[in-house]
Amino acid sequence: MTETDDVVLYLSGHQVTQLLGIDAAIASQRAAFTALDDGTADLPGKIMEPSGFDDSVVLAYVARLSADTGAVAKFGSVNPGNAAAGLPTVHAVINALDPVTGRLAAVMDGTAVTTLRTAAGSAVAFDALATADSEELGLIGSGTQALAHARAVARVRDLRAVRVWSPTPARRERAAELLAAELGIAVKAVASAEEAVTGLPMVAACTLSSTPVVRGEWLAPGCTVVSVGSFERTRSEVDAEVVRRAAAVVVDDPDTAAGHAGPVVDALRSGLLEAEDLIPLGGVLTGRREGRTSPDDIVYYNSVGLGIQDAAAAWAVIDAAREAGLGQGASDEA
Repeated sequence: MTETDDVVLYLSGHQVTQLLGIDAAIASQRAAFTALDDGTADLPGKIMEPSGFDDSVVLAYVARLSADTGAVAKFGSVNPGNAAAGLPTVHAVINALDPVTGRLAAVMDGTAVTTLRTAAGSAVAFDALATADSEELGLIGSGTQALAHARAVARVRDLRAVRVWSPTPARRERAAELLAAELGIAVKAVASAEEAVTGLPMVAACTLSSTPVVRGEWLAPGCTVVSVGSFERTRSEVDAEVVRRAAAVVVDDPDTAAGHAGPVVDALRSGLLEAEDLIPLGGVLTGRREGRTSPDDIVYYNSVGLGIQDAAAAWAVIDAAREAGLGQGASDEA
């Protein structure tokens, strides 16, 4: 163990964001899903428990990516009411342990890590599943995660236009202005979810809705739909028609999705899907499974979030922090 390994890093959300650029975040998520499919990662079951006091959900994930990266634990909560106040709906803290000794290696803001790794994971999914000529994105949601998704998708596809819808006009207009200025492309706030989705090749749903906001009847042939808000049995951003029309239903992990992803749980219960129909994203990346088989296929990807995603992203942050000299007498302003 080196002197560097003996230093505990304490990293704020700002530092995490500065250290983990979107391309590095995407690379970390490719590594996470590939390791999961190769069977080389440790991924115990996740804990997600709805509160009996309010509409929040407590979460706890533990995972280990590889022998040379130690175990990572994330503890936090999802608070849907934060959206109305313009705050992230997920707040968390991440602890990472040294791979050899198990000593504490880092404590970092888990909100920033979650935002980055979730959007990066979706970018990996779009890159693996969307048609190569997909240039337009329908964005359902206008909060932190929705903005992060547009930025991430722009790194894997040559975006030329985005349509944004969320229930509050002022928020969707503001999101459109921010993304247009940042990405340098046409971004339009639209008046309905149907208008945001209809005719487009890519759709990203980033809400906490318990009822569908994306309907299968709106989807154009060849559309790839990614949902990150259907992470509980009681949350379904997409309706059953999306699942029915999908030529492939891809998930971050079949066992986890079968227990947590609302649309998947419902489809398994109704007989619309069988367990063997669930295609792991890692399997698509390694070539063990097929996702899209035709340009006209509708493909649905449901992510509930995995601890292995946090583990991969957290160690990418730690490696970048050590390279920058943080905790070694250098300035801690990343």
